[in-house]
Amino acid sequence: MTLDHVSLHVRDLARSRAFYATALAPLAISILFEDASAVGFGQSGRPQFWLNSGGIPSGPTHIAFAAASRAGVRAFHAAALAAGGTDNGAPGLRPHYQPDYYGAFVLDPDGNNAEAVCRLPEV
Repeated sequence: MTLDHVSLHVRDLARSRAFYATALAPLAISILFEDASAVGFGQSGRPQFWLNSGGIPSGPTHIAFAAASRAGVRAFHAAALAAGGTDNGAPGLRPHYQPDYYGAFVLDPDGNNAEAVCRLPEV
């Protein structure tokens, strides 16, 4: 299965934009679209993660972003905490998910559980 995109409705678009711009930068995910009511993040010119203002906030929900390495997971976690996120699981192996599952979890400004995960063995 391949998802095309995911959207979250947020309480404060500017605050969530700032949080995710900082938290996702270590994963090479950046803002590719922006207007007064939405921000689209992605890679290679394709927004796949959207924040939308207005309406009822989507959360709390869980969204996981792929990291190319365990170092990327650690960098995401540190950046997300620096951006005001709340620790919800320090970087580390989660072998009960999968033997090489290395993830970190942070709550965003709306209480959504944002994760970075690398499924590759340590190199």
